[in-house]
Amino acid sequence: MGDQIISGVVTILTAIVGLAVLAVLVSRQAQTTNVIKAAAGGFAQDIGAAVSPVTGQSIGLAGFGLNS
Repeated sequence: MGDQIISGVVTILTAIVGLAVLAVLVSRQAQTTNVIKAAAGGFAQDIGAAVSPVTGQSIGLAGFGLNS
C-alpha cells in the first residue's frame, strides 16, 4: 500500500516537472533556439579541440595567444 502511494506521488511530481519544462521551452521569452544554438556551437568546439591532436588542426585560442 505504501509503495503505491509513493509511486503515485512520484508520478504526479514527474508530470508537474515535465509540464514546467514544456512551458519554459515554448515560452516566447525563453529564447530556446538561442540556447540550443549556443550549446551546439560549444559542443562543436569541444569536438574540434578533442580531435585536434589527431587531425593536426589548431584550435585557435586567439584570446590567450595560443594557436598551437
